[in-house]
Amino acid sequence: MSGPVRAAVVGGHRGRAYRRAFEALPEQVTLAAICDRNEAVLGEWRQEHPDLPLFRRLEDLLAADVCDAVFLATPVQAHFEQARAALAAGKHVLCEVVAATTIDECWALIEAVERAGRVYMMAENYCYTRPSMMVRYMVEQGVFGQCTYAEGAYIHDTRNLLFTPDGRLTWRGELARDFNGNTYPTHSLGPVAQWLGCAGPAAADRFVELACFAGPAVSRGHYAAERFGPDHPAAQPGFFRQGDSISTLLRTARGAIVYLRRDGASPRPHNMMHYVLQGTAASYLSPRQAGEDPLIWIQGRSPGESIGRERWQSLWDYAAEFEHPRWRERGALAREAGHGGGDFFIVEDFVRAVQTGGPAPIDVYDAVAWSSIFPLSVQSVSLGGQPVAIPDFRRQRQRP
Repeated sequence: MSGPVRAAVVGGHRGRAYRRAFEALPEQVTLAAICDRNEAVLGEWRQEHPDLPLFRRLEDLLAADVCDAVFLATPVQAHFEQARAALAAGKHVLCEVVAATTIDECWALIEAVERAGRVYMMAENYCYTRPSMMVRYMVEQGVFGQCTYAEGAYIHDTRNLLFTPDGRLTWRGELARDFNGNTYPTHSLGPVAQWLGCAGPAAADRFVELACFAGPAVSRGHYAAERFGPDHPAAQPGFFRQGDSISTLLRTARGAIVYLRRDGASPRPHNMMHYVLQGTAASYLSPRQAGEDPLIWIQGRSPGESIGRERWQSLWDYAAEFEHPRWRERGALAREAGHGGGDFFIVEDFVRAVQTGGPAPIDVYDAVAWSSIFPLSVQSVSLGGQPVAIPDFRRQRQRP
């Protein structure tokens, strides 16, 4: 298509974060409408953009035909049905994580995208942070040699986000109540999948099985008792099914191992992300706390190796040589758009795919492969940690 993409944001609260990305790309995308069930959220948008079309229901937005694409910034449980409805209405879809919550939804989403012939992209912003893209570029340049092991962790104490002020569960609370597994896997898995070559239509590897274990479900109940009293339903033992910390091991077809950790309840200092990449020629370690540099060690280049005293270096020591070209060219603009630069690059990539008809960098097949860790981890936990096969979503002949 020619001209800016008319984008409607569905989920006006989280969706506010995309405003700066839109403002940074005025020739590529325009904000066409907002959809949110909360009248207070719509009221805030109305004050800032009095002429912007506002909708309470997705059905009304799609029927109005005021947009070319929808950006789904809604709760996890709504993503699949909303994406399918938008695709059926002929809209391109950019969807927050995760894309689907069951294996049946994963297959149905693929079918919906293929049937609609529209661009679908999952908005996994951690794939676009500066260190994630720089490490990916170094992998592509051969710095790591063969990558054999990786870690990804999303550790975010969200206990204060589980409840409304009057004690009812939010969508996060409902997930913790209903599922015991890694219900939010893509922040930790997305960059790792790209580093290991387990992403994209030309992927050299793929995830084939996982085993998942859940620790005790303790901290959420303690928090509920402290905030709402010991008689609150959420303070009772067994109310929350999800363990405080969830550990998942994945194996790729080529034999690489990935360890994922998801912890949304344990009290600790704030540092949401953790990554490790081990190759035959280099190692990467993300910061342990705010203010620290990401670290790297490169065989034959890092200091101390010749005397047997190998030392880590700051990743930024190699920025002049291995900064990702997109961050080198557009990094300052991306930072201003927020979310570590991720929102800017996501919007830019999605809009480019819509305008050119080309594939999205994180397409529906990657979206469902990464999102499938949710239901498969729940299944593995229920089986006592037994390994569970991961479908090859790109091979249509394996579809049930």
